[in-house]
Amino acid sequence: MTRSVSLPVPTEHQLRWQDYEMGMFCHFGMNTFCSQEWGEGTDSPELFHPTGLDARQWVRTAKQAGFRYFVLTAKHHDGFCLWPTATTDYSVASSPWKNGKGDVVRECADACKEEGIGFGLYLSPWDRHEPCYSNKPAYDQFYLQQLEELLTGYGSLVELWFDGAGSEGREYDWPSIISMVKQHHPEAMIFNMGAPTIRWVGNEDGLAPYPCWNTAESAKISMFSDQSLQWLPETPQWVPAECDVPIREGRWFWRSGEEDRILSLESLMDIYYRSIGHGATLLLNVAPDNRGLMPEADMERVLAFGEEVRRRFAKPIAETHGEGDEVVLELEGATLIDHIIAMEDIRYGERIRQYVLEGRYGDEWKELSQGTAIGHKRIDRIAPVCVDAIRLRITESAANPVIRQLAVYCCE
Repeated sequence: MTRSVSLPVPTEHQLRWQDYEMGMFCHFGMNTFCSQEWGEGTDSPELFHPTGLDARQWVRTAKQAGFRYFVLTAKHHDGFCLWPTATTDYSVASSPWKNGKGDVVRECADACKEEGIGFGLYLSPWDRHEPCYSNKPAYDQFYLQQLEELLTGYGSLVELWFDGAGSEGREYDWPSIISMVKQHHPEAMIFNMGAPTIRWVGNEDGLAPYPCWNTAESAKISMFSDQSLQWLPETPQWVPAECDVPIREGRWFWRSGEEDRILSLESLMDIYYRSIGHGATLLLNVAPDNRGLMPEADMERVLAFGEEVRRRFAKPIAETHGEGDEVVLELEGATLIDHIIAMEDIRYGERIRQYVLEGRYGDEWKELSQGTAIGHKRIDRIAPVCVDAIRLRITESAANPVIRQLAVYCCE
C-alpha cells in the first residue's frame, strides 16, 4: 500500500478522543441559583447552596446514556469557582455549601474515575468578577494560577475547554497557557483557542456542516463575533470539530419551570446524525438544578436518547473493512437495510474526496447514496431497501483509501 502522500494525520490522543464520539457538558455554578446564563460576577457566594448535590448521579447518567467523557464548568464568565482556589474568595469556599469545605470539581473528578469515563474542565478566560481582569499582565498570572490548580489537583483530564465568548478583542497569554497544559496533560484535547487540538464547529445547535473536514486553519471565536481566531504557529493541521448543544433549547444553565424547552427525542437523533454522522463529536449539555441533581425530565430524555442510539447502532447486521477504491460487503441473502455506516482509518489521514454507495439485488447494482467526506464516521440514511450486497466505491481520493468499517443496519 502506498503511504507516501503527505496528508495531515491525527495524534494518538486525537484518535482516542474522536472514538469517544459523545461527551456530556455540565453547566453548573452561580447562574444555577440566579436564573441567568451570564452572571456579572456580583452575586453573593451565599446564594450557592445546593441541598443534595450528587456528582455521581450526573456522571452515572452520562455513562448509562453512552457518553464517554464529561466536561464541567469549573469557572464560567461570572468568575465563581467550583473549587476552593487560592486565587480568589469568590468560590465554593465562601459559600454555605458544606460549610465552605466542598469542592465540586473534586466530586466530579472522583465520579468520572469511578465510572471509567473521561473528565474535562471548562475554565472561562473572561472573568467578570476579578478586579485585575483589566490589568492584562496581572490577570494572565491570575489565570495561569487557576489553570495550574486544576491541572495538578484533579487527576487525568481528557479536555480543556477555552470559551471565547466575552473575549473578543482580548489577547491572553496563550503561549504560557498551552505550555502549561502540555506540561501537565499532553494527552488532553485543547478546545478552540491558543493552539487547539479540537475546534468549535461554529454554532450552538450541535450541528456539523457536511462535509466537515478534520483539517482547519481557523475557527470562529464565539457566537457573538465573525472574528476568526489567531491560532499559535504550533497548532496542528488536524483539528477535528466538537458540536456543543444544550438539551434545553437556548439554556446552558438550569432554570425552574422550563421543561418545555427539553429537546424531543427526534430532535436529539437529528443532532446525532448531523454531528457524529458527519464525522464530528457531540457535546450535549445537561445542566443540574439548584438541588445539585439532574432534573428527572432531563435525565429521562438523555437516557432515552442513549437507548435509541444503542437500539439503532449497537449491533450491525453485517460489517467488513478493506482498502482500495472498492469495498464490498456480502450479506446472507436478501436483507432489508436503511442505514449504512462507513469509517475511514484516519490514522492515515482523511483520504476520500468522493464516494458512491451501491446495493446489489441479484445481478444488478443500484446507487443508494453518494457523498464527499467519510473521515471518522459517515452515516448514510437511505430508503429501506432489500439487497444481498453493499459496495462502497471511491470515485476520488487523495491517496489509497483505507476503510476501517463498512456496516449496514435496519433501524425501522
